[in-house]
Amino acid sequence: QVQLVESGGGVVQAGGSLRLSCVASGRTSNIMGWFRQAPGKEREFVAGISSLDRRTRYADSVKGRFIIFRDNAKNTMFLQMNGLKPEDTAAYYCAADLNNFHLNSVPTYANYWGQGTQVTVST
Repeated sequence: QVQLVESGGGVVQAGGSLRLSCVASGRTSNIMGWFRQAPGKEREFVAGISSLDRRTRYADSVKGRFIIFRDNAKNTMFLQMNGLKPEDTAAYYCAADLNNFHLNSVPTYANYWGQGTQVTVST
């Protein structure tokens, strides 16, 4: 079992930055990441990271703006979000044990989820 707790969401103006944190407890998960869901839209993959080979993957919509990294010693994963846009507004979810990470497919599911943290980007 893996327990995940996110923090760091909030309201920011367009062009601003936020850093989300996710503290994991229980067993260690190799593949962790972030998903988001905006009102009326489906949940979508944002970024993922492997602890073994440090490989990272990003959705095209956030490449060059978001950075995912983790501190394995502290069992904490981060999402640094720069150049935020109104379309980044969503509930962001920390996730563990993502599918498809090492395949040529976008991760669509995870076995463990955090409770979510809201990010709102104003114009």
